[in-house]
Amino acid sequence: MTDKLKLTDAEWREKLTPEQYQILRHAGTERAFTGEYEQNKAEGDYVCAGCGAPLFASDKKYNSGSGWPSYTEPMAEDAVEELRDVSHGMVRTEVRCAKCEGHLGHVFPDGPGENGLRYCINSASLDFKPKE
Repeated sequence: MTDKLKLTDAEWREKLTPEQYQILRHAGTERAFTGEYEQNKAEGDYVCAGCGAPLFASDKKYNSGSGWPSYTEPMAEDAVEELRDVSHGMVRTEVRCAKCEGHLGHVFPDGPGENGLRYCINSASLDFKPKE
């Protein structure tokens, strides 16, 4: 991704639901097992709820048991940015949308995929585009 989407705080508040705003713009999280896409098994693509950028494909989604949608890898290497997160007394790796810098969730080194990663993502930070 090359072009960043930059909106004012007021524009983000207008564009997003209160939950999406809290998660995407202030690194919030939804409660485990409450997200719209946690149990979604349909084929399609998951895109950023903030800007529509393609992030994760359904064929990389799996049930991690964590309570959040989990993926083994993003659709493209440059779809997300990873940053060190030392909030809440933990050291984790935050995952953000590379286009709008919205907080998506975290990535952990305990996944089943070839790279051993689990991208643990908030449903509220995503929109789902079913396969046609």
